[in-house]
Amino acid sequence: MASAPTPPPLLPVTNPAAAGSSPAAAAVGSDAPIATPAFRLFLNRLSESARRSLSDRRPWTELIDRSAFSRPDSLSDATSRLRRNLAYFRVNYAAVVAFALGASLLAHPFSLLILLGLLAGWCFLYLFRGSDQPVVLFGRTFSDRETLLGLVVASFVAFFFTSVASLIISGLLVGGAIVAVHGAFRMPEDLFLDDADAASGNSAAQGLLSFLGAPGSRV
Repeated sequence: MASAPTPPPLLPVTNPAAAGSSPAAAAVGSDAPIATPAFRLFLNRLSESARRSLSDRRPWTELIDRSAFSRPDSLSDATSRLRRNLAYFRVNYAAVVAFALGASLLAHPFSLLILLGLLAGWCFLYLFRGSDQPVVLFGRTFSDRETLLGLVVASFVAFFFTSVASLIISGLLVGGAIVAVHGAFRMPEDLFLDDADAASGNSAAQGLLSFLGAPGSRV
């Protein structure tokens, strides 16, 4: 009696979906343009620094008190007034300059969109991009040096071949002129700036820029 034929050995069967999940996940991870924890920490420190700095602002009613305005006697008197008012109303003056700059940009939406696009490009493509996440455009992988060079060239073109630079300069000049006129014509005799206020002013200025030291991929 002939023996039964031996069945062929079973080959391991792999699930294509399961096998393809790892490369897909890796692709998704490699395409992630931004390091989320670093960017979130940056935003948290930025908002905390802004909140701490704004807490030192003076009352706006004190800034626009009409009874405290008078014409300065000389240029040296105007300079002295401006110096004391700058030390006392530093946060309020910074808000005035920021408002003038924002109004200048809002009046030209196209330039504002260009500026926001540049900021987004710097954040997503360089500052908060993980070192293990290369930039891939049109099937080509760009190195960190090439990415930085491209962003610098794009920023140069956007600032000097469009109206972005002129709008920023004009906004800063308008805000600075408002601050200079107010500081020169407001009498600072009723303002008292002690050592504690001066120290808090220095700490506020440092706190406003402390978010630049936030740990991230590139900062």
